[in-house]
Amino acid sequence: MTKERLTSQKQVITDYLKSVKTHPSAEKVYSVVRKKLPRITRGTVYRILKSLEKKGKAQVIPVQGVAHFDFNTFPHAHFICQKCQKIFDVFDVCKKCNIIRRKRTTVGKITDYQIYFHGFCNHCSKK
Repeated sequence: MTKERLTSQKQVITDYLKSVKTHPSAEKVYSVVRKKLPRITRGTVYRILKSLEKKGKAQVIPVQGVAHFDFNTFPHAHFICQKCQKIFDVFDVCKKCNIIRRKRTTVGKITDYQIYFHGFCNHCSKK
């Protein structure tokens, strides 16, 4: 098995994803990374993000047809605000779910999950 090469482009993208909790879109990743690597192409950013997802190093959260990326691959749910479209990590609710805790259902054994809660965040609820 060959070891994957860590290019400077992949390193900058990975470092950025590790540094944020905002679940950026590919377009946002591209705009931030381009400040450090002006010659990087949009296609390269998309390919690297797809590769990170495929290898299980990043999660994808779809919001209105746009993929957002989360470098935290520890099992957790996401809350998506229906008004501002912000994405929030949810850890506490998932720990209390009996199905996930047992990791068994009548149809088979759960190895991974993605749960999305939709509603209005605290900020938007106050408006």
